[in-house]
Amino acid sequence: MGHGRTTLRTTAVGVVSAALLAGPIIGLAPAAQAAGAVRFVDITGDGGTVLKANVVTPDGADGSRRYPLVVLPTSWGLPQAEYLAQAQKLANNGYIVLTYNVRGFWQSGGQIEVAGPPDIADASKVIDWALAHTQADPAHIGMAGVSYGAGISLLAAAHDKRIKAVAALSGWADLIASIYSGRTQHVQAAALLDGAGVVTGRESAEVREVFNDMYFPDLAKEQQIIDWGKKRSPATYVDQLNRNGAAVMLANGWGDSIFPANQYADFYEKLTVPKRLEFRPGDHATAEMTGLFGLPNDVWTDTSRWLDRYLKGEANGIDDEPPVQLKSRTSGGYETYPDWKSVGATRRKFDLGGTTRIHANLDSGADGGILFLSSILDQVAQIPPVASIPLLPRRWAAVWKSEKYGSDQHVRGTAKLHTTLTPTKEQGTVIAYLYDVGPLGIGKLVTHAPYTWYDRTPGQAFGVDLDLFSTAYDVPAGHRLALVVDTVDPLYLEHNPAGAQLTFSSPSDDPSYVSVPLREQ
Repeated sequence: MGHGRTTLRTTAVGVVSAALLAGPIIGLAPAAQAAGAVRFVDITGDGGTVLKANVVTPDGADGSRRYPLVVLPTSWGLPQAEYLAQAQKLANNGYIVLTYNVRGFWQSGGQIEVAGPPDIADASKVIDWALAHTQADPAHIGMAGVSYGAGISLLAAAHDKRIKAVAALSGWADLIASIYSGRTQHVQAAALLDGAGVVTGRESAEVREVFNDMYFPDLAKEQQIIDWGKKRSPATYVDQLNRNGAAVMLANGWGDSIFPANQYADFYEKLTVPKRLEFRPGDHATAEMTGLFGLPNDVWTDTSRWLDRYLKGEANGIDDEPPVQLKSRTSGGYETYPDWKSVGATRRKFDLGGTTRIHANLDSGADGGILFLSSILDQVAQIPPVASIPLLPRRWAAVWKSEKYGSDQHVRGTAKLHTTLTPTKEQGTVIAYLYDVGPLGIGKLVTHAPYTWYDRTPGQAFGVDLDLFSTAYDVPAGHRLALVVDTVDPLYLEHNPAGAQLTFSSPSDDPSYVSVPLREQ
């Protein structure tokens, strides 16, 4: 297993290197054609760290008036040219836009802290600099960003009352629920982030240790990792964010391989400020990617409208629209809801009856797909990961099927698994997959999630409750749903000892089931 992890990390470094070298070159083209003055500056961040930045100002800015300020922290591994196309558009719309390379990456000083306290302090230092050196209006300050920039923007708004609006695109609210959900290391996602950090930045000793623990975990350090992640999670500071009052827009892809949709939806429900939640097909940052090239893009259009409403006070109607906006992975058009709870207002269960025993340590052929590639294929061609359900080896995979549905089933929200598990070893990992199964037995992946346990008594049953990753998917009439459970998936680090066997049962006093959320017809 160690050799596989090393290979995975090496591959990630190569892929990231190519992508990062090509991306900024392509992305600069549309920006260079736009109007507006661009100035490259150095900003002194927390502890004297120099942050490389650029400022884009509106045409005709002559010092006679102030403009609302939008601060854009860069994504993980990307240079400050990342947002130039959108910065030009915002400047043309009357904003001063300041983009800065977060510490530890590219030409900025310092080391990568993964949105730690120095990164939060840097955001405030950047705002200080903008107020002192530009015509930025101190009463109208917003932050926005993609991925790493999204998380830093949310954290900054929880710590700096001057920030009045945030647009957090493909970000995280709970770092642990993102890369360690179900107590399972999301090892491919970690390798991608690690590879980008190695290629484009300088990881701190603490960050290097965290990545090492993702590849070679030590259970004794688990709480240390959880505490590290919570310190960097906007959800930890949701009460502060609510008190500060910044209007928050969240947007993400259903298939985000790094920051799953669940953790954003849970965070959204806890917000009491003006808020908006958008989910679309796609993987990490793919829904907003075309906007970074200056092309028309729904995510960036809504971002601009959000900032216009809460920084410029424009009555553009975005606050009158239903705040939850979704696009199904299988059908066009937006669906709107008054809140997240209304998305899957109806639930339909199918039973996981009988007793089923499987062996661990071998991939059954049911998988969550390939990082980025699978969800991008699903986004552009509606081709999710597939498996032949009848051909899955029952020695390695437990399979249950629903009845054949007489009408379309519009799955919306978070499916929930409840079952009883009896292991032969004290620890282990399972991955649960929900498939849409057609007449020929070909299953298209609807959603999935991993689950790991430790310190269980061999031979003693225990209950398992697992939330699968939130999604929006339409199951056609005449199809079934199938739940498949196995023990190996390349996306995750598994913890099954050699020779482990797992028994799933459905006691009469605690029956096993899958609860599927459905849109009201």
